[in-house]
Amino acid sequence: MYGRILDRPGPLLQEGKMHYWLMKSEPDVFSYDDLVAKGQAEWDGVRNHAAQGHMRAMRKGDLALFYHSNIGLAAVGIMSIVEEAAPDSTDSSGKWIAVHVAPKERLANPVTLKAMKTQDALSDMAIIRQPRLSVSPLTPAQFDHIVAMSKA
Repeated sequence: MYGRILDRPGPLLQEGKMHYWLMKSEPDVFSYDDLVAKGQAEWDGVRNHAAQGHMRAMRKGDLALFYHSNIGLAAVGIMSIVEEAAPDSTDSSGKWIAVHVAPKERLANPVTLKAMKTQDALSDMAIIRQPRLSVSPLTPAQFDHIVAMSKA
């Protein structure tokens, strides 16, 4: 039953290389502090086909920026993908997938969406072009740029 949803290809990515992502969560529902407290968590409840495609493409060891949406509107931490696509435990239909994530490090300072929008190097990021998308890919340069912004 789950083979059909797990075997669909995600975005075309280079096999064997680390990939980078931005994953949004409402901090009043699940924050970076919550992830740190748990140590590891299922990233569940994503019900958008484009975001699901990105999650399907994630590989163990990939890195993601944890972004607080709605409240704060900022990247606040780095997490690693520790378990690849599997059925979402919150979905009784069996239609949706989830990944498992673990905290890696808190950003030195939050990087707000407003600050990201001022950076030419980040102008083509999905969070700027498609702000409602909850999971999106980043280039290595975009990921590094945001981490560097947090240290400025």
